[in-house]
Formats: sequence, structure tokens, C-alpha cells
Amino acid sequence: MISPLLPYKLKRVREIVGDRPFRMLDVGAGNHSPSITVGHFPKCEYHGLDIVRDYQMNEADFRVMKAFYQVDLTKLDYSEVPDNHFDVIVIAHVIEHLYNGDEVLARLVTKLAPGGHLYIEYPGPRSLALRSMPMTLNFSDDPTHVRVYDVKEVANVLIRSGCTVRRAGTRRDIARIVLLPLLAVRTFFKFGHLTGGLFWDLMGFAEYVIARRKPSN
Repeated sequence: MISPLLPYKLKRVREIVGDRPFRMLDVGAGNHSPSITVGHFPKCEYHGLDIVRDYQMNEADFRVMKAFYQVDLTKLDYSEVPDNHFDVIVIAHVIEHLYNGDEVLARLVTKLAPGGHLYIEYPGPRSLALRSMPMTLNFSDDPTHVRVYDVKEVANVLIRSGCTVRRAGTRRDIARIVLLPLLAVRTFFKFGHLTGGLFWDLMGFAEYVIARRKPSN
């Protein structure tokens, strides 16, 4: 049974892989994502990629990784990352920080094994109209955001790159919406104020695309 508070991206990964062993590339591997991911998926061969090694990661995170690639995505040189290798690539809240995220996605498709899946999540155009809150509810709350993407644009990049779009739209985690009052109380006691992330699912802050690389003929 999937935990209701499992991170949304990992809920989608669970739907893709179930309980089988799989190889995953996590693009933007900070915030202790390696330990969290492997904790929920002990059969995961976890590979992390980020521009720095120390974005809220510790030695425990590096111990559970198969490999870590320190890469500036905007330079489009991913030669150290194996081609045709991964069952799942996750790119959550990364492309909005990249002026050439469309080119980045096209290059990363080549790292998927034929039949592998890509999960992408990013702030959608709706986020431009939301109120400002600490830890980001409006797109412009984060000064490192440089480009707004939308479902149609992202889907077309993946289709041109040899993928089939399996599912796409506005992120709505029903469990987090139902549990919002309890999560708000917990967050207030932790930070002394409410944070934007609490309202992402209720307000439709983020969009996502799930795509599958076409199998080889």
C-alpha cells in the first residue's frame, strides 16, 4: 500500500515500477532524496545528479548511491552518465531553473533504457497568479526560477525525442489536500509560519509529465 505522505514523485515512480528492482537517475538529488528514495524502494539502484555535491545531502545519502554525477545541466555534456541505462529518470523542480530545459530533457531521454520512463515536475503557468508565500507558492518567489514551462511544451519535446506521453496535467495529491489542516499545524510548529509547499496541490502550483521511451524495434 502506498503511504499517503510519500512524496508525490515517488508515488508516480511506485506506479511505474511496483516492487521490482530498477535503476533510477534522480536529476536534482538534494534534500536527502537518496536516503528517502532508497528507504521506500530498497531494490532501487540509485544514481544522483546535481550541480553541487552538498545541497542538503550527507554521508548517509552518498552511501546509498550507486553513483553521483556532478554536472551543470545547461552545458549539455552528460558523457559521464551511461546511455540507454535507466528504467526511471526523475526530474522534479529542476527545469524551471534552466533557460534551456527543453534541450536538457531531449538529451536526458538518451539516458533512458528503451521502454524506460521519465517523470518531470515543475511550476506551471498557474503559479504566476498565486499569492506569494515563504518557500514558494508564486513562481517569482524563488529568484533562481528563470523560465516558465507548460505541459504542451514539455510533452512536445518528449514526443520529438522518441517518447510516448503516458500521463500529464496539474499535480493534485488528494491525500495531501485532505490532510492539509494537520500538515499546516505540523508546519507551523516546525517553522513558526505556514509555507507555500503546503498549498501546491490545492492551488495547482505544479504540472507534471510522465513519458515512456519507445522500445527498440
